[in-house]
Amino acid sequence: MILAILDDLLFTSKIRGAATQAGATVSFARSCAQALEQVRALSPSLVILDLNNPRTDPIGLVSAMKADPALASIPTVGYVSHVDADTIAAARAAGISDVLARSAFVHALPELLRGR
Repeated sequence: MILAILDDLLFTSKIRGAATQAGATVSFARSCAQALEQVRALSPSLVILDLNNPRTDPIGLVSAMKADPALASIPTVGYVSHVDADTIAAARAAGISDVLARSAFVHALPELLRGR
């Protein structure tokens, strides 16, 4: 089970399509509160975050996950605009496992989903 936290139809479609091809199961959350609830309930093998979406507070979510011993070891992948240096630095400081530019994320998505 993979959990994706985003509020973007284009990336939702890309993730859903790649998951179907990889035989992976993906659940989607559109808010930080919903995401934390699902992380606790589902114990996903990977959490995917849109780091440029302020409505889902991805940095806050990862900080909350890292502060909870039961969730701290869950791998996280965040994708971000490659020119958003502040968000990239904040994501790394919060403990996101991998931070990828949007284009690199789309390219790596099939492998990310198959590897989990």
